[in-house]
Amino acid sequence: MPEVIVIGGGLAGLRSAIECARGGLVVSVFSKVYPLRSHSVAAQGGINVPLCNHPDGRDDSWHRHAMDTIKGGDFLNDQDAVRFMCMDAVERVVEIEHMGCPFSRTEDGRIAQRPFGGGAFPRTAYAADRTGHAMLNTLYEQCMRLKAEGLIRFYDEWHVVSVIVDGSICYGIVAYNIRELEVRSFPADAVIIATGGAGRVYLNSTNALINTGMGISLGYTAGIPLKDMEFIQFHPTSLYGTNILITEGARGEGGHLINRDGKRFLSDYPDSSVSMELAPRDIVARNIVREIKRGRGFEDSYVLLDLRHLGERRIKERLPGIRELSMKFAGIDPITTPIPVQPAQHYTMGGIDVNARAETIIKGLYAAGECACVSVHGANRLGGNSLLETLVFGRVAGRSALMHARAGVGRRGPLIKEYEQRETQRIQSLLKSTGRLNQWDIWERLRRTMMEDAGIFRSRDGLKRALDTVRNLMDDYRGIALHDKGRRMNMELYWAIELWGSLIVSEAIIMCALERQESRGSHFREDFPERDDQDWLRHTLIHYNNGKPVIGYKDVDTSLFKVTERQY
Repeated sequence: MPEVIVIGGGLAGLRSAIECARGGLVVSVFSKVYPLRSHSVAAQGGINVPLCNHPDGRDDSWHRHAMDTIKGGDFLNDQDAVRFMCMDAVERVVEIEHMGCPFSRTEDGRIAQRPFGGGAFPRTAYAADRTGHAMLNTLYEQCMRLKAEGLIRFYDEWHVVSVIVDGSICYGIVAYNIRELEVRSFPADAVIIATGGAGRVYLNSTNALINTGMGISLGYTAGIPLKDMEFIQFHPTSLYGTNILITEGARGEGGHLINRDGKRFLSDYPDSSVSMELAPRDIVARNIVREIKRGRGFEDSYVLLDLRHLGERRIKERLPGIRELSMKFAGIDPITTPIPVQPAQHYTMGGIDVNARAETIIKGLYAAGECACVSVHGANRLGGNSLLETLVFGRVAGRSALMHARAGVGRRGPLIKEYEQRETQRIQSLLKSTGRLNQWDIWERLRRTMMEDAGIFRSRDGLKRALDTVRNLMDDYRGIALHDKGRRMNMELYWAIELWGSLIVSEAIIMCALERQESRGSHFREDFPERDDQDWLRHTLIHYNNGKPVIGYKDVDTSLFKVTERQY
C-alpha cells in the first residue's frame, strides 16, 4: 500500500495527514514534540472567514477578503492562490466546526466573529482567545480515530534530519529517535513538510522554542528554492519581558495602545491614523518602535495595551487567556491595569517555494503551513490568515501527496541506505567532536545579530554586518564540542543539529533582505524607505548551487487586482 510521510504535527501537518488517510493511504506523522505541543496550539485570536455573522460584516465576501489580504501583503501576494484560499475559507471552517471545534457563538448560535487588523469587515472567527488550541485538539481527535483504523501512525519525539532526494524525486526521509538515538531511514511515496516557521533565529520572538527554521532548511538543502525570506513579521504586542503573544484579538475587541502620556499615539502617524490599532501588523509594530525611540515609551522599552474600558465581563468572556497570561507572567490583571507590550518576531512569510497545489520542484515533496511560501501572505500576513492557510493548504498538500502516491514512482533501496549512513556519520561526528567552542554562545550571537541588524528596521550597513557575523558563526560551528555524549534524550545533540539549520536559514533571510532595495510590508529599509513597484514587484528566490546560496527571482501573479496605493 502507498505511504505518505508528514513532517510536523501542527495544524497543517495534521490536516494533510487526515486528507491522505481519508483517501485510504497509510500516513506516518513525524514530530519533534508530541503534536499537541506544536506551535499551532499558541495561536490565539482567530481564523479569517467571510461568514457574514457579525452585524457589521453582512456585506463581506471572499472577494473582499481577498482584496484585504492582497492590500495587507503590499501586493506581493500571488493573487490566484489568494483567490483559492479565500473562496475555500467557508468550507474549511464549517468542516472543522462539524469535526467539533468549539468556536465562540453569537446569541443565536452562529460562529462569532471579531475585527482584526487590515480587515474591512469583522471576519475573524474565534474560540475565545485560544483558537489554535481548540483547532489543534479538534484535528488531533480526528487523527486518533484514523489511528485506530490503522491509517495514521505517530512518530513522536523523532527528529527528521534529511529528506531523501535523487534525480528531482523524493523517496523518503532520515530521522532519529530522540529518546534512544536510533537513526533510521523511512521510504515513502510522498513527503509533506509542515514544520512551522523560523522565529527562534531572533532574540525576541513569540514563537515556540522548536521554531528554529529546521524544517525550512530540510527543503533548502534538498534543492528547493526558498521564496521571499526577507519578509519577517513582527507582532506589535508581545508581553514585555517574556515576549509571550498578546493576541491581536485584544485590539480587535477595542483595546488601545497608549504611550507614557496616556495618549493613543497611533493617530500621530499617517499610515495608522485612520485604522489606529487595527492597521496591519507591520505598520503598528514600526510605529510602536518609533514612539519608543522618540522617548514616549516606558523605560525606553515598551508601551501599554489598555483593556480596562472593555470591562470585566467582556475581558473574562472573550480574552480569558490573555488575562491569565498577564496575571501569571506579569503579575497584573488587565481588568484594572494596562499590559506592557513590545513588538517581537512572530511569523515567517517566506519559506519553501511551492505553488497553489503545495508542490515543490521535487516530485513527491510538498510543503504546507508557515514553512511553505505559497505567497498568499505576500510581504505581510494579516492576522487570522495563518490558521486559514493551515486548513486550506494542509488539505491541498494532502490531496496532492495522495494523488502522487497512488501513481507510484517506486522506491530506491540502495539510495535510502546511503542517506541513512551519511546522517549516522554526521551525528557520530558531532558526538565525537573535540572542538572548544560552546554552541550556546553561537545561538546567543545569532539571535542578537538577527534582532539588531535584520529586524524591524534594516539598512545596507546593518545587513552586511549581519551577513558577515552569520558566516563567521558558520565557521565557528565547525569547532563546537558536545559535552553530552549519551544516547538517551541527548538535547545538546538535538540543538546542535537545529543550530546548523538556523544558521543557513538566517543567511538566506539576510541575503534576500540585502537584495530587496525597497521597503514593502514587513521589510523596511531605512536607506530605501519607499515601495518600488517598477523594479521590485517580484518574488526573491534563493537556492543552493554547488553548496553556495544564489539569488534569483520569480514574477508575482497580479491576475485578480491591480496594484494600487495601500491606505488604512
